[in-house]
Amino acid sequence: MEVARKKLVRLAKRHGIALRQTYARQGPALSRKAGRYAHAQDEFGVKVGIAVSACKGLIVGARSFPGNPYDGDTLAEQLEQTRGLLQDVNVIPQVAIVDLGYRGREVDGVQILHRGKAKTLTRRQWGWINRRQAVEPVIGHLKQDCRLNRCYLTGAQGDALHVLGCAAGYNLRWLLRWIAFLRAWLQAMRARSSTSSSAVWQRTMAFGA
Repeated sequence: MEVARKKLVRLAKRHGIALRQTYARQGPALSRKAGRYAHAQDEFGVKVGIAVSACKGLIVGARSFPGNPYDGDTLAEQLEQTRGLLQDVNVIPQVAIVDLGYRGREVDGVQILHRGKAKTLTRRQWGWINRRQAVEPVIGHLKQDCRLNRCYLTGAQGDALHVLGCAAGYNLRWLLRWIAFLRAWLQAMRARSSTSSSAVWQRTMAFGA
C-alpha cells in the first residue's frame, strides 16, 4: 500500500496534479490526521488555545481541547481560564481579538473583535486587530523552543499539563529577556552618567586653572 501511494504521488507530481485527501483516525485520547495532501506526513495532535496580551506578548492563558472541537466553541472556556489566571493581579479581560474562526461567538463582559465586523470598527479597534498577528510568533516559539509540537505524556491530562508547562517555560524566557534588557539599559545609563560627570569635572578644573 505504501509503495503504491508513493508511485501515485510521483506520477501526480510529474503531470502537475495536486492530490488532496484527508486521513483521520480517532482514538480514546489521540487523533491522527495528515492534513489536506495525500503525501503529507502523519501527525498526532490535540487542539490548543493560547491567549496572549496584546501589548507585551505575555501568555495569559493556555489550555488543551481534546476531541478537536470547533474554534468558536472554545472561546468561552479559554476566556474563563484567562479570567481565573488574571484575577490575582486585579486584571479583567475586556477585549478579545480573534480570527474569523470565532465569528458569531459572544461572551458576557468581553468585547469580541475580528475582521468580520469591519463596518462597525473604529480606527483604534483596527489597530488592535492588526496586533492579532502577534500571536503567530508566540505559537512558533512554543512549538520550536518550548517543544509544544511533541508531547510525551499520555492521556488528556498529560496533554493539558504539557501545554501549561510549555506556556510557563515561554513566560520564563520572556521574563529573562526583559531582565536582560533592563540590566543592559541600567548599565548604559550608568556609563552615560559617569561620562557626563567626568566631562563636567574636567571643565570645572579647566575653569579653576
